[in-house]
Amino acid sequence: MDDEREYADLFAAQWPRLYRLARAVADDAATAEDAVQAAFARAYASWGRVRRADSPEAYLHRMVLNEVLGLRRKAWSRRERPHPAVDTGLVAEAHDGAVAERERMWAAVRALPPRQRAVIVLRYYEDLSEEQIATALGCSRGTVKSQAAAALTSLRRCGAFTTGDEA
Repeated sequence: MDDEREYADLFAAQWPRLYRLARAVADDAATAEDAVQAAFARAYASWGRVRRADSPEAYLHRMVLNEVLGLRRKAWSRRERPHPAVDTGLVAEAHDGAVAERERMWAAVRALPPRQRAVIVLRYYEDLSEEQIATALGCSRGTVKSQAAAALTSLRRCGAFTTGDEA
C-alpha cells in the first residue's frame, strides 16, 4: 500500500510540470497528454525500478521526453500533423507587441527538429543545466551543447532569438 501512496504522491506532484514540458516539446496538447499518460503507465508497471532510481523525478522526466520524441517520430512516419489550435485569447491581443513576439519565438521553436527543440525547452523553459539535460535525454553534455548551438543558430537566423549584443 505504501508503494501506491508513493506513486500517487509522485504523480500528483509531477503531472503538471511534466505536462508543461511535454506540451512545449510536442506543441500539441493531445500528444503531450498521451506522452505523459504513457510515461506514468510505464512508471507504474515498473514502479520498483523507478522508485529505486537516484531521482524518480528525473527518471520520469526522461520517460516523458522519450515518449514525446517517440510519438512525434511515429506521427512523422505516418505523415500525420496535428492541427494548430486557435487560441482566441491571443487573437484578441494580436496587436500587443509582446504577445506577437512570443508567438513568433514559439513558432520558430516549434519548427526546430525535435531533439533541438527538447534541448531548448529544457534549457530555457525548464531552466535545467547541461548535465541535467544530458541525463534527461540520455546523451552526453557535448551533444547537448551541439544541439543547443545548432538550435540557437537556427533561431537567430529566423530572427526569433537575439542577444543583448544584437539589439
